[in-house]
Amino acid sequence: MISRRDLLSSAVCLAAFRNETLDLVANLVAKSERNPELSAQDEDFWMQIQQAFDLDRNTINFNNGGCSPAPRVVEEALKRQIDYSNKAPSYYMWQQLEPEVESVRRRLAATFGVDTEEIALTRNASEALEICLLGFDLKAGDEVLTTTLDYPRMITTIQQRERREGIKLVQVKPPHLPKTQHDLFEAFEKGITDKTKLILVSQVSFMNGQIFPVKMVCDLGRKHGIPVVVDGAHAFVQYPFMHKDLGCDYYGTSLHKWLMAPMGTGMLHVNKDKIAGLWPMMAAGPTQVNDIRKFEEIGTHPAANHNAIAEAITFLELIGIERKAARFRYLRKRWTERIIDLPKVKFHTNLAPEHSCAITTVEIEGIKNSDLGTWLLTKHNIYVVGITQDTFSGIRVTPNVYSTVQEVDRFAAAMEHAAKFGIG
Repeated sequence: MISRRDLLSSAVCLAAFRNETLDLVANLVAKSERNPELSAQDEDFWMQIQQAFDLDRNTINFNNGGCSPAPRVVEEALKRQIDYSNKAPSYYMWQQLEPEVESVRRRLAATFGVDTEEIALTRNASEALEICLLGFDLKAGDEVLTTTLDYPRMITTIQQRERREGIKLVQVKPPHLPKTQHDLFEAFEKGITDKTKLILVSQVSFMNGQIFPVKMVCDLGRKHGIPVVVDGAHAFVQYPFMHKDLGCDYYGTSLHKWLMAPMGTGMLHVNKDKIAGLWPMMAAGPTQVNDIRKFEEIGTHPAANHNAIAEAITFLELIGIERKAARFRYLRKRWTERIIDLPKVKFHTNLAPEHSCAITTVEIEGIKNSDLGTWLLTKHNIYVVGITQDTFSGIRVTPNVYSTVQEVDRFAAAMEHAAKFGIG
């Protein structure tokens, strides 16, 4: 993780450190426990991190897997640039603010460990991934392989190509509670045929937080000459990893989830030697064939949204990804251990660290997940999201760095009551 001195060498970060929120976080980090597991339990530290957000604490948001609030410093940067743009958009926004996207591109590339010329800014993971899923030349009869644990919008994208072009969607059914990562890999290995022309794999399943063996799947695709698109929507900066740990050629993610960037921001990574072979979703000229920026051709759009990503990266770098992941697992352990042995409680997430981190799906048998979610919201002001799949259902629970132990304890107490006495 880069040092404060390294951060201060950047003009972008010099501007960021004028914000007292980031100064506060930097001072906290300098004084905090360096061991991530011990730091995860330092409530004095995390209380100050929590103060970096402007939140409504009357409702406990445990659906950060959908979208997370941004820290105040990100909000302020976004508002400041929107206000500035509006004074003379065609000049201030296009000529002065839009070029700053290149600084954001460089910092995202460094965060992911790739070349700057391999990163495109998008509006979300769906846009990034649809560029890939729609950008390959496929013909009738070609198969696209994915799983039953992948995101519905991506499945819908492939199904539209089915209806329009006659390709075929193939969904294998990996176990949602695997004992080993190889159990997940085997599903892909068995699903490949001589007609498989594209593979889609979620790095982290949105349904239950299951971490997939992406590098094994990418190696498998490379062995068979099959491109692999990685859905990193629920993975990017949730826990420590870099591009080299995945070995992927195509990667799409949202930045308004675990990076806590402005809503409506995402990232696409395409290896340099693959850019020319992937069509952009909106038309780009022939001079851009090898340019990653061809995937950003979407017409007029605000510069403020993507420029404020820089502040979110600074906030992440100051906290530290290892410390952040340790905090997620600490908060989860606090509530799961309280209810895991209750008779009606059934977890649909493997809680081992190699299998999951911040996302957990749990069921109370005999209670519909929709009813449980409504009860948690109306009676306890706790917001979660329901998950329903062919083989399991439950509520998905996703705290974030601003979540307090008191909020986690309130959730645990409510779940304990529901398991023992019901919600009637």
